[in-house]
Amino acid sequence: MFRSIVISVAALAGLAAACTPAPPAEPADPPADAVQHALDRLVAEDGYPGALAAVRGADGETRDYTAGVGDLRTGAEMPVNGRVRLASNTKTFTATVVLQLVGEGRVDLDAPVETYLPGVVRGQGVDGRRITVRQLLSHTSGLVDYDDKLVVDYLEIRHRHYEPRELLDVVLAEPALFPPGARFSYSNANYVLAGLIVQRVTGRPVGEEITERIIEPLGLRDTYWPELGDQTIHGPHPHGYLPTGDGGLAAGEGAGPVDVTVQDTSLAWAAGALIGTPRDLNTFLTALLDGELLRPAELKEMRTTVPAPDFHLTAGGTYGLGLGTFPLSCGASAWTHGGDAPGYVSRTGVTDDGRAATVVVTGSPTSLPAAERVERALDTALCG
Repeated sequence: MFRSIVISVAALAGLAAACTPAPPAEPADPPADAVQHALDRLVAEDGYPGALAAVRGADGETRDYTAGVGDLRTGAEMPVNGRVRLASNTKTFTATVVLQLVGEGRVDLDAPVETYLPGVVRGQGVDGRRITVRQLLSHTSGLVDYDDKLVVDYLEIRHRHYEPRELLDVVLAEPALFPPGARFSYSNANYVLAGLIVQRVTGRPVGEEITERIIEPLGLRDTYWPELGDQTIHGPHPHGYLPTGDGGLAAGEGAGPVDVTVQDTSLAWAAGALIGTPRDLNTFLTALLDGELLRPAELKEMRTTVPAPDFHLTAGGTYGLGLGTFPLSCGASAWTHGGDAPGYVSRTGVTDDGRAATVVVTGSPTSLPAAERVERALDTALCG
């Protein structure tokens, strides 16, 4: 989830002019923007239908970028800062609400899940009396990921509604991967349980808590939690596509990408249901790390990480409580999450000096190199 150096011919020409007379130079072409070049390559070389990005400097100024088209059928332009499915970036919002409840004394990070969801977590080697809230947020619970069991042909379940209990039943039918706390293993099930804890403690829907505690206070006007049963994306947005034969997700379809813009997000729920824009995501992460949403004690907990070798394609990634890190090519590191929904892949990062960037492509990668180049585009945006 990554610097291009532009050599100025005009500068060299100026140096030569100081030594020998020369006729007036032709106006120089503006230097190519490295971020725009990276997005153009994602479309031209990797086959993503479209790409968009927002890059925020340490001074708070933001540049928006687009490449490709927003709709393959009509050829409509890619909307600037369009709304997309934020997918697993939702986890950072959910974790933030849980940590706010910790700060309010209503949740204990090191209390067992059983404290808040009595009798809910019972399975093959899985026991909610031994798994803590912290282990849910850090993906160290040992719970399997239900995606691996439910998503065989995504197009068959694309419009199906799932209740959180159904998702957990799939998880609890499988043995634990390892004892709680032993290591990191990413699982959406952890955040389904975190969402249920939020609801049990507050007595309100998790989407409402995210809205009232984060979205509204930060003025994220283009970010929202979809209402029950709403499968659309409201406001300007690019269409999202699944390539056929992509790991079996679009099995049985004919040639060409499948438009999956309309889909039910209950499969992701508190782990991935939010819709928003690159700008809003940058604003959220910047505010979070600036301490606008959490007290210092809870933010410190969020930023305390464990090795997470399978979280990020770049070696050296770590994961805290709903927030990870990855190394940048320019020697710094960035805080991140990222999200992968059918048709929308987003990579985001914020540096400690206040730079922020989000890159989105409107298709799923068909190869490891194609996936890596999305992450390199983010590195370019943060390091350039």
